Amino acid sequence: MAPHSETSSQDIRTFSRPSSPNFPTKSPQSLQFKSQVVASNSAPSHNLSNTMHLTTANHTNGISRDSEKPRLIPGVYVPTTAFFVRGTEDLDLSTIASHALRLARSGVTGITTQGSNGEAVHLTQSERSLVTSTTRHALDKAGLAHIPLIVGCGAQSTRESIELCRDAADAGGSHVLVLPPSYYKASYGKRELLNYFRDIASASPLPVLIYNYPGAVAGVDLSSDDIVSLAKHSNIVGCKLTCGNTGKLCRIAAVTTDATFEKQHGRKAPFLTFGGSADFLLQTLIAGGHGTITGLGNIVPKTIVKLYNLYNGGQVAEAQELQKVVAAADWAVIEGGVVGTKAALEACFGYGGVARKPLPRIDDEEIAQWGSRLRECADLEKKL
Repeated sequence: MAPHSETSSQDIRTFSRPSSPNFPTKSPQSLQFKSQVVASNSAPSHNLSNTMHLTTANHTNGISRDSEKPRLIPGVYVPTTAFFVRGTEDLDLSTIASHALRLARSGVTGITTQGSNGEAVHLTQSERSLVTSTTRHALDKAGLAHIPLIVGCGAQSTRESIELCRDAADAGGSHVLVLPPSYYKASYGKRELLNYFRDIASASPLPVLIYNYPGAVAGVDLSSDDIVSLAKHSNIVGCKLTCGNTGKLCRIAAVTTDATFEKQHGRKAPFLTFGGSADFLLQTLIAGGHGTITGLGNIVPKTIVKLYNLYNGGQVAEAQELQKVVAAADWAVIEGGVVGTKAALEACFGYGGVARKPLPRIDDEEIAQWGSRLRECADLEKKL
């Protein structure tokens, strides 16, 4: 079930893969659907009747000239989960939309689609675009057009990644997040890996964030020198470090936030360095990083936002205590992956559903076990 029960007879709740290979078209205006958009019981109400126009990128040689895209700023970002209908594994658009609103109204800075939690590798290209456009539509309709929407666009070839970046722009994304390729790892040298990111950034209509996650790409691990070198490209605007190396994070942030670096390389926007897990959010901020892009935020977004705000408000001792609770909860999510995250959502908040096969199905007892591991943090979340 979705986070809230308010419904409309006109809601379209699922997406079955269409018979026509040409559906959906790239422009979000052509995706005629109405997702469930409901207010959070614990958040200020918004006028949901004001549907905002979805603009697509105006491409000139592949680069967007749309100046109205949300800006990337420091804060807490959540790589949202994709939701499926039990039994059919069709996309559950209603829950995708309402979950995005729950996150946005919890105070997170931005949302990511097509990340590891979003099961991008389990989606067709048309489904990827539909998840992103559904999320953007829900945010805009709720008056939340200022929320950045980062879209995962990594692929094994430079060409496909660029195509995904263009699809992301057409679906309403504001930025893209790109993993390094890994299938032909033995044949890549440093030059090929760095040129992969530079070529994508030069062609992408949206600004690019580097995604350093060795566990997902056969151990490919970009060094701080690699990322600093890539940060000289004007369309590469940040990085997500799921490697957990806070020393690397500190070195990158120290160099790229220096005014001399920005001036020397003609950067029009600062390069932002994010940690990839909430279990080292406090360490990230102390080291000079700009926030986190964390899967735990799907379950306890308000708690992570509170941790971020405590540190930035100078309440370091309180932040340390909360970091202990967050780190314990995040370890459960890290161990459980997508399945554990959905199980914890189901146990603690009544929705989550299944992951696509071949990821395992878990029974009610296992769902309860995952819920118990998140209980302390989830109970705190409900009080905020």
